[in-house]
Amino acid sequence: MSLKLYFAPGACSFVPHVLLEMSGTAFEPNMVKLHKGEQNSEDYKAINPRGQVPVLVHKGQVVTQIVAIVLHLDQIFPDAHFLPTEPIARAQALSTLAWMNNTVHPTFTHIFMPQKFSDQPDVQAALKTYNTQVFRGMLGELQSLVQAAAAQGQSWLTGEHFSPLDAYSLTLTRWGTLAGIAPEVHPELWSFVQKVATVPAVARVMARERLQLNMSPAA
Repeated sequence: MSLKLYFAPGACSFVPHVLLEMSGTAFEPNMVKLHKGEQNSEDYKAINPRGQVPVLVHKGQVVTQIVAIVLHLDQIFPDAHFLPTEPIARAQALSTLAWMNNTVHPTFTHIFMPQKFSDQPDVQAALKTYNTQVFRGMLGELQSLVQAAAAQGQSWLTGEHFSPLDAYSLTLTRWGTLAGIAPEVHPELWSFVQKVATVPAVARVMARERLQLNMSPAA
């Protein structure tokens, strides 16, 4: 099977990176150094004109966007059980995945890269301050999902099998520490994310991407 993943360390591409590692199949990881602008190079734009990660190349065909890549990996690796198969449970998992990707993720972008939304320093500062509080609330919502799963006796957010929601939870929580939100603010979420980090495939990806889980200044 010919599989290639373009990823950036610490970015949302961590999610499919983990799923590929969990699949047990051979794949080619290709690092894109966002801080060096490699996503804007002619070579990369030839693969993804939007200049974004992740990009999955499967048998020469390009797939972009987290939700699409996750769905594709779930289809080609059905035995991995990345997503539930029962219709309602599957729809609910995809609903949460979409929320993480189209709501929580862009909120962090307003904190980490406010220059994308304004060229005025005072507006950028206001965007960071406001969206940090919004992001804090979203991490609280994510903690509620962790609590609900635990109350139902589930090991992971979608049930007994590790899913992309679990990997994305780690990414979003880690980003929170970058935004100055101490992990102790959401103790049950933090405990869950620490458990996610001990999964062997997750640990291998974190090592490959050289990621530190807690990026708080005091960590």
